[in-house]
Amino acid sequence: MSEIVVHPCAHCGAKNRFPKDKAAQARCGKCGKMVLPDAPVIADEMSFAELAESSPVPVLVDFWAPWCGPCRMIAPVLDEIARELAGRLKVVKVNVDENPNLAARFGVRSIPTLVVLKEGREADRLVGALPKPALLARLSAHLA
Repeated sequence: MSEIVVHPCAHCGAKNRFPKDKAAQARCGKCGKMVLPDAPVIADEMSFAELAESSPVPVLVDFWAPWCGPCRMIAPVLDEIARELAGRLKVVKVNVDENPNLAARFGVRSIPTLVVLKEGREADRLVGALPKPALLARLSAHLA
């Protein structure tokens, strides 16, 4: 019997239960898209504490907006980092237009802003779209 895991959908944030050995093919019960366990997870003000602050691994929180050009430029890099560092780092995306209280709580004044959380506390902050090598170099000190 396979272990059952619960993982939020990277697209809509809905929690999904599925056998661990089926994770690569799991589809979201709410939106029908692939759950993508190693993709960035979308968080809102209701799910942020569970997804980011209680994570056993460091979390890279991407504060972004759909209209932001630099945010769109860095998004594919964050997708790659989420896949490459799965199990060592979790990438969580927060849309600042839809979650202004979270943005205010973290003092986000410009986007993209990337905040590294370790054990629920801010460990580092990066502002702007950095190239992948620079971002990985900065993250390396925080990896599990």
